[in-house]
Amino acid sequence: MAVCEKAGWQSASRPLECPFVYPVVKPAKNVLDAIGNTPLIQLNRYLDTPNVKLFAKLESGNPGGSAKDRPAHEMIRQAIDRGEIDANTTIIESSSGNMGIGLAQVCRYYGMRFICVVDPRAQSQNIAIMKALGAEIDQVDQPLEGDFLSARLARVCYLLETTANSYWPNQYSNPANPSSHCNGTIREIDQALDGELDYLFVATSSTGAAQGCRNYLRSMNRSTKVVAVDSEGSVLFGGTAGPRQIPGLGAGRVPPLARNQTFDHVARVRDLDCVVGCRRMADREALLVGGSAGGVLETVRRMQHQLEHKTCVAILHDSGTRYLETIFNDDWVANELDCGPDALRQLAGITNATEKKAVMS
Repeated sequence: MAVCEKAGWQSASRPLECPFVYPVVKPAKNVLDAIGNTPLIQLNRYLDTPNVKLFAKLESGNPGGSAKDRPAHEMIRQAIDRGEIDANTTIIESSSGNMGIGLAQVCRYYGMRFICVVDPRAQSQNIAIMKALGAEIDQVDQPLEGDFLSARLARVCYLLETTANSYWPNQYSNPANPSSHCNGTIREIDQALDGELDYLFVATSSTGAAQGCRNYLRSMNRSTKVVAVDSEGSVLFGGTAGPRQIPGLGAGRVPPLARNQTFDHVARVRDLDCVVGCRRMADREALLVGGSAGGVLETVRRMQHQLEHKTCVAILHDSGTRYLETIFNDDWVANELDCGPDALRQLAGITNATEKKAVMS
């Protein structure tokens, strides 16, 4: 028994001690009511300098696992309130993954049929999640004029014309997309930090999150600089189209929401930068984050010396658990991005156990 007690086991006659007191959270009315109020945590080890106060907004804490839960719910809720859709409506949308999951969850809750148009870059796990929630998957296999998004949108239009009582939420132009982040994501960040925020870093695709956050900050007269993180190969912000491997970051054509949008700074990242950020985050902070999050974090690291003595927040859109077969798979990284495990470890600054102990002490 003494050995067991040394190992932390106690006899049944002795009361167990609880060293942590967790805050009481009121129960949600339903799964959709649980969207939002995601964790905001300080990252103390990711950067090379201790003089930057960096926080991460973990949108993987939403019940559907990503930031897209917010606009998915808001777009459908507003359409219901306007009387445009009901339980007999078929919802049709184009998605690289996370929006599809968010809409699959919302549609399943409201009892609506949902068809998600995807392309070959969609993560197999995301497709499996959508199917588990009752979604029907319609995959386009060939790009249109070199762009898969254009092919997906053409397919959406065809399905709308051939499916009775159908509705397209259209995340690419629906104002409910940015407003969900204006009223939710950034408001939560701003209130948690009492308005003391110098820089906000956010990935862009439809630009809904970046737009909504910027609009809120302007309405509150904050001096916060918003850094929009885009991928190389994206046409957003005057970029040049090119191959991209990381879903949910960048765009092959400029969506209506993104037209004429400006931010304080636009930073572009390579696919490999996203992988490096994800691997470094797992190593330094014990957190698995998704592809766009890795790109956002590496943008912060690239700018770290000009951010000294500033308070920064990086919005991390989803979890790395959806990228285990790609970003966290050494063979995939070597084959698709031409970067072997040793080179990847060096780029991410991953140390061995002895070195890590010295760094963390």
